Amino acid sequence: MQSESAQCVSIDTALGQLVIEVLTGRAPLTAANFLKYVDTGHLDGSSIYRIVTPDNQHPSPPVSTSVVQWGMGLGELAAPPFAPVAHEPTWVTGLTHCDGAVSLARFAPGTGSSEFFFCIGDQPQLDFGGRRNADGAGFAVFGQLVSGRSVLAEIYARAEPNHLLTRPIPIHQVSRLAVNS
Repeated sequence: MQSESAQCVSIDTALGQLVIEVLTGRAPLTAANFLKYVDTGHLDGSSIYRIVTPDNQHPSPPVSTSVVQWGMGLGELAAPPFAPVAHEPTWVTGLTHCDGAVSLARFAPGTGSSEFFFCIGDQPQLDFGGRRNADGAGFAVFGQLVSGRSVLAEIYARAEPNHLLTRPIPIHQVSRLAVNS
């Protein structure tokens, strides 16, 4: 059931559909950023281009993680279509990087824009104070997978020896789902 301060979004991949609940009331800045990319069609034709497992992180970070990353795939040097969003740490939103959480990828706090990831299993090292990044600011959770768990598992099973996929998984369309009244 969708809460009144949330919006469901469908991510149609080459392997099937994922549906996430975007928690607009809990992470308003990060959710609005994501929905702007959805509503303008910038995520249509994007891809899942990175699958991080405990075995493919080279060099090994201080704390390993398991995530599926997707989005426009712009990289660190390319400018996103919209300005980066201010960082909403987990201590502010009360959200955590639990199994199926959807979060905003970033290089430094306040640099997140067009890249997103799903947590595979609980990933507390990605929350504020976690040891995944030296800055300790964590990442900004803004949604939760509500349908398509088997599709996400199939995607994760396509991990390669390097975290960057040689054959990214296409995302055909990302769109809001109608709200049932």
